Amino acid sequence: MYPDHSLMPKEAVHLAALGILAEGARTYADLAADVRDFTSHVMGPNLDIMGTSIQLLSFEGLIAAEAAGQPGRVLPPDTLLTITEAGRAELETLLLASVRTPFNDLNKLVVALKMRLLHLLDDDQRRTQVEVITTALRGELARLASLRAKRAAESAGGDALVRWLDHDLAQIEDSIRWFATLAPGASE
Repeated sequence: MYPDHSLMPKEAVHLAALGILAEGARTYADLAADVRDFTSHVMGPNLDIMGTSIQLLSFEGLIAAEAAGQPGRVLPPDTLLTITEAGRAELETLLLASVRTPFNDLNKLVVALKMRLLHLLDDDQRRTQVEVITTALRGELARLASLRAKRAAESAGGDALVRWLDHDLAQIEDSIRWFATLAPGASE
């Protein structure tokens, strides 16, 4: 994790893989495809994400491989994988990580994963994660509002950048309102 307890790309992939396995066993090929599909849809193809091996989870004892053979060997695609107790503990740690700003592609992936896996947390943890995300959004709002105010002053009231920032700020405000509507026990 980064010093602010937000996730690095490798940890985002681990969060995706462990979360998917927490919902049920998968073959290695299916798990890799599910992780790649989700991450690619949220942030597009990304070498930092695609280059991260799910097989490391097996070496770290976070997932168990049925008939894995000798330790250190590459897992065959049809190997059935399940999450271990250590994996469940790591999943909770990753799910409870903070959200970093500015909202780049990685941070959008982390928020999407939190929303995708929110149902794996208890009500208090869900509430806390909604607060974590909302706090990050408010930080993003303040940062962009400051830039907007500076640019509006420089451009005598506004230009294309100011209008674009208005658009972005409206989206962030809408997101903050949306997160506020999540019921305390909401899972999705």
